[in-house]
Amino acid sequence: MIGKRVLVIDDELHITQILSFKLKQIGVDVVTANDGEEGYQHASQYHPDLILTDYQMPVMDGYELAVQLNRDPETSNIPILMLTARGHRLMPAELASTNIQGLIPKPFSAREVMARVKEMIGWSNEDQIPSAAVA
Repeated sequence: MIGKRVLVIDDELHITQILSFKLKQIGVDVVTANDGEEGYQHASQYHPDLILTDYQMPVMDGYELAVQLNRDPETSNIPILMLTARGHRLMPAELASTNIQGLIPKPFSAREVMARVKEMIGWSNEDQIPSAAVA
């Protein structure tokens, strides 16, 4: 897992804090943003291995962010895991214009999110958590 970076984008500070904490516990380098526009800038700058974003945000929502990232050759290959309000769905045609590879409804289980993150960045269950992350 060394060298894996996840960009967490959510306008709710407590969500970015919880997800950042959990990701750091499993040894992931974390970058955070408060809205889609800031997220786009960070994605372009840091080239994360995965983007974990909310759908509903001010300035630029998660779907618009995903479309913009997909249009940019520098960021089009970054997989996106999107958190959505319960009941919200994206149509297949919408997903086709993005690199959104998973949707998780809010409220979410942190355990489920971490399992999906591990899967999406290619970390098997046999990989060891760095000892510093356990403390």
